[in-house]
Amino acid sequence: MMDALANSGDQQVEASQERSYDALIDKHGFDDSKVEKIITSYLQEQELKPFQAELINLQQHLEATKQRMIILFEGRDAAGKGGTIRSVTRYMNEKHYRVIALGKPTEEQRTQWFFQKYVSQFPRGGEIVMFDRSWYNRAMVEPVFGFCTDEEYNNFMKGVVGFEKDLVRQGTILVKIYFSVTKEIQKKRFERRQNDPLRQWKLSEVDVQAQERWDDFDKVKYEMLKHTHTAAAPWTLIRSADKHLARLNAIKVILNAVDYDGNNQELDFVPDDSVVISGARELELMQKAKLSNKGKNRE
Repeated sequence: MMDALANSGDQQVEASQERSYDALIDKHGFDDSKVEKIITSYLQEQELKPFQAELINLQQHLEATKQRMIILFEGRDAAGKGGTIRSVTRYMNEKHYRVIALGKPTEEQRTQWFFQKYVSQFPRGGEIVMFDRSWYNRAMVEPVFGFCTDEEYNNFMKGVVGFEKDLVRQGTILVKIYFSVTKEIQKKRFERRQNDPLRQWKLSEVDVQAQERWDDFDKVKYEMLKHTHTAAAPWTLIRSADKHLARLNAIKVILNAVDYDGNNQELDFVPDDSVVISGARELELMQKAKLSNKGKNRE
């Protein structure tokens, strides 16, 4: 009798929940596609959580060993840098990380050594500093839009390798991540920003010109990888057409950059080869594309 009553009660709860979900769906006018999107988003968040927990373990290791860590998030506009940074930091201890997104240089900074404003933001022992765009602005954005002279660009390209090599030699863990997005996907994301009042603030004049200057960005990207992908400070590229996979694999790249104890043995820390590639491999692919286009132009 008691079992029957219990089963009846469970069925009533389930029925009540089902009616509640139906009411919410009807209230907000969700169709099947929207419901599927919400469920997918929830499942993706759940997939990220154990890796986000590992980031806390990583933080604790850095704090205990007083190691310094710098992560560079680079890439074209709308490539997914900001969303990835939010996923990385979501559960982190705020006392032991900082996200740096520097604006235009002040008049005083213009007279200083180029790297000085970045060095002033570098981590103390036990801290992670994440740059949402970094000194590589001078290798990518500035030359494309004429924000630096040829001499300033050339000086940067000559000096940055030694700068990073010295940084790593003195014990800083440096992770350089470049988010790669196609021209078509960038265009779709720009259009979404333009039509979404919650995202319109993200769209700048520079963003508007990004599509027009796509080939110019390709050229400086190639030169950047060619000259700054080094053994001491290699680039890791992440294909970011799928934002969730980009975020998941970026976290794996960060976790794999540090040898720390107590990691979850049940997790798969191996990055997806279809999402994550080395800077050297990207150079090969870009070189092949250049040769292919050269051949087509001869026809």
